[in-house]
Amino acid sequence: MGVKVPAAPHLYAVPYLPIGGIFDDRELAAVREVLTSGATLSQGVWRPRFEEAFRRYTGTRHAFSVTSGTVALHLAIHLLDLRPGDEVIATPQTYQATIQPLLDYQVTVRFADVRPDDANIDPDRVAELINERTRAVLLVHYGGAVAGMTSIMDLARRHGLLVLEDAAHALGSTLDGRRAGSLADIGCFSFHSSKNITTLGEGGMVTFDRDDWAERLERLRSNEADAVLRPARHSFGLSEAPVAGALYPGHAYTHDYVRIRRAGTNATLGEPAAAFGLVQMDRLPDLLARRQAIAGRLGEVLGRFPEVRPQQVTPGSTHAYHLFTFFVDPAAIDRDALIRELGAAGVQTYLRYFPLHLLPEWRARGHGAGECPVAERLWFGEHMNLSCQPGLSDSQVEMLGDALDRSLRKLVR
Repeated sequence: MGVKVPAAPHLYAVPYLPIGGIFDDRELAAVREVLTSGATLSQGVWRPRFEEAFRRYTGTRHAFSVTSGTVALHLAIHLLDLRPGDEVIATPQTYQATIQPLLDYQVTVRFADVRPDDANIDPDRVAELINERTRAVLLVHYGGAVAGMTSIMDLARRHGLLVLEDAAHALGSTLDGRRAGSLADIGCFSFHSSKNITTLGEGGMVTFDRDDWAERLERLRSNEADAVLRPARHSFGLSEAPVAGALYPGHAYTHDYVRIRRAGTNATLGEPAAAFGLVQMDRLPDLLARRQAIAGRLGEVLGRFPEVRPQQVTPGSTHAYHLFTFFVDPAAIDRDALIRELGAAGVQTYLRYFPLHLLPEWRARGHGAGECPVAERLWFGEHMNLSCQPGLSDSQVEMLGDALDRSLRKLVR
């Protein structure tokens, strides 16, 4: 008997990440304009246009594009100015990049468990973990459902903490009329091809209101060191005015570095990517509406089954539906059997994400099972994600809904 080989992801009738439908001739025309204009492909006019559109959309004073969401997180965490011995409270239910930069710091990470109804960080658990060494809180708006930001920001202000919101899932989510990316001290976005908009497959953005952070981040992403500056005391025997056209670091003639916080890097988002992203921003309302419509169809199916509960939405917020998430009652439904049943029906699924405190890098830092029991219980037996990507066709959405209905009917005990 031969071995049955699983279908490749692109052969699923309902792929988790459909290839088509996320862009059209508008994006292609913008990229074509960049490529045929004769203008530079780096640090031209398109990047500031994209950043300005993003700044207006989020309502933040500053928006800095970078090459990926991971790079955005690395630079944003640097701006928190963490010191050896500091403590950071973090959610365990997110992609590893949210807190991965903390491995480079001599800080202690305290994982605050999540709420069982939305998989977002639990403000009550955050409150329990705050002490005199706590410096910051790192959270995600899981799947696009806004975390309990009112409670968390109140805690942060009372205790003098900084809050970083990983809004990679939440472009388009709002709370009380304010958009994700403006709800905390600093926000980070991803423009990976799976996210709510993309900049040709990779890209990211950092948003905040502080002018001092803007000066530092501009240097960091432009291959200059983040440093404390003072006016230069000498000219090295050279002219005070640089030769026209000479390539030199921005402060080479004008300033001395008193203290270097970190070396810079090249995080420049290319012009074709920025042009693509600018068009995607124009299309964002339609892309969000499509996600929400798909989520509504799937929610109708779940409403027939008391054995499942959809991800709850924080009062006063809107959900961007990067992920469609629900939770099964393990006494009534075998979650893993549901995944297999959907796969047999041609529906591709992923579970996002493995609890961070159980990853080997964090186990090496002393974390382990039992630390976040709610996150562990959800992920290992209750948590489900389905695609609500705007690239799904109407027929694929109906197939997805029908397969979900049939599978649940078959498996409910």
